[in-house]
Amino acid sequence: MNLLSVIENAGSTFVSAAKTVTYEDNVSKWFAEKDLGQDWLFKMLGQNTLISVLASVGILISAIVIGKILYWAIGKFVKTFAAKTKTGLDDILVDKLEEPVVYGIVILGFYWAFNRLRFNDSVDSFFANVFMIIFILNVTWLIARVVDSLIEEYIVPAVEKSESDFDDQLLPVLRKTVKVMLWVFGIVVALSNSGFDVGALIAGLGIGGLALALAAQDTVKNIFGGLMIFMDKPFKMKERIKVNGMDGFVEEIGVRSTRLRTLEGRLITIPNGQFSDNAVENVTQEPTRKVVVNLGLTYDTTPDDMEKAMNMLEEIVKSNPKVTDEVLVSFNSWGDFSMGILFIYWIIDEDDILSAQSEVNLAVLKQFNEAGLEFAYPTQTIFKKEME
Repeated sequence: MNLLSVIENAGSTFVSAAKTVTYEDNVSKWFAEKDLGQDWLFKMLGQNTLISVLASVGILISAIVIGKILYWAIGKFVKTFAAKTKTGLDDILVDKLEEPVVYGIVILGFYWAFNRLRFNDSVDSFFANVFMIIFILNVTWLIARVVDSLIEEYIVPAVEKSESDFDDQLLPVLRKTVKVMLWVFGIVVALSNSGFDVGALIAGLGIGGLALALAAQDTVKNIFGGLMIFMDKPFKMKERIKVNGMDGFVEEIGVRSTRLRTLEGRLITIPNGQFSDNAVENVTQEPTRKVVVNLGLTYDTTPDDMEKAMNMLEEIVKSNPKVTDEVLVSFNSWGDFSMGILFIYWIIDEDDILSAQSEVNLAVLKQFNEAGLEFAYPTQTIFKKEME
């Protein structure tokens, strides 16, 4: 049993009563008893008498008036009562059900008014289909309003309280998707119950959609890449990432593309498909920043001075609160003009990277100069051998 049958069965008594009541007989009897002329009321207008047309007009006007009164009553009394309750759910339902319900009553009034008149079969069929489409679209509008309000009332505040920024980006997309799906479903149901061949329509849309997907496969790839970002969460808003040679901070994560603000201050739009094809390096998620320094002392440096220099480096790191206590120092190379020291330490906070490096470097320069340790620079020593 389709939706049309359900509605017709549910309102069969209401509609059949409107069709079977012979207003002409009752009015004619009343006029006869009063000895009043009534022939003009029963003049034919097409297939209907004048009194039938006037009765339908009265029903139309009554439906509109009842709708207006109901709209006023809901705003005046029902909303006031709902506002006094502790829960906000009734306020949402009253606000969102108000207009669709009023319009629904007016639509039913129009259906009753036209359904009691006599037309040919094609007109009756056309009117029934139009009414069914309008009625189902009105119900779809009601459901879409209620669902959207529930999302706004309950889901949006929960998303705003969460620490993640991904759900803030994902919620508007899902919200629009739910609306579109509800309206598409409502339109399909309306067309199906109005005699349209929805199966053939869907099949045609499927073939067209396949051709469109083949033509827009890059766009589809980027959209799936965006979904993978939302699900896997390789990075968040405001984090610094490196991908495919690009380095910057994430400013916006969309369904099709992501925007980075580079270290030079430029805005780059990256298709989301690149995040599935390339490795993504999340710089912000590193626990500490590793700093590698290669120092070179002159060959005049004694073994004791070399050992002293290495101890100085360890003490410089341990005395700085912006770096960890872990430090690696090694006399690791004999260069062309210097003896090399490998110096590795780790900075704790990303915000202190530049300042911590400056402090460590200044401390090294100051203490090495005070200790008389000389840094090497490219030099050449030429030995000249005199010929006898």
